Amino acid sequence: MSSKYHYEQGNSAKGIDLPSLGVDIKVTSIKQPQSSCPFQSARQKIYGLGYALLFFVYEKIDCHQQQTSNLNIKHTVFIDKDKTADFQTTMGIKEIINRKGNIEDLLAFFEERRLPVDDIEAVNIASNVLQSPQK
Repeated sequence: MSSKYHYEQGNSAKGIDLPSLGVDIKVTSIKQPQSSCPFQSARQKIYGLGYALLFFVYEKIDCHQQQTSNLNIKHTVFIDKDKTADFQTTMGIKEIINRKGNIEDLLAFFEERRLPVDDIEAVNIASNVLQSPQK
């Protein structure tokens, strides 16, 4: 494949799978979906990951007699980097903004959502959100 196509090889353990395209690949079973949280910070939950996601949802069918398996891709979903923030978190923030909430309201919401953030960074994020709300 690398002789036909030129691409920057990624490494999911070190970052995203297709760094030159700004895309990470996630694969999960339709029978037992995995919930691997890609968010590493509160800012990512609020503003997005900074890269797109490509999901493959598969169904595995085992043939025990022949000791083989088939993987059928049931769904393929692309999520643009602008849509990778946590839905419930961003909806809660928008609701607070629409109700004319203040910094204390946002801080209480961050705590309720158990965002991975210390007090100083929480105040910084809340101030940023109030200055320029999400779209």
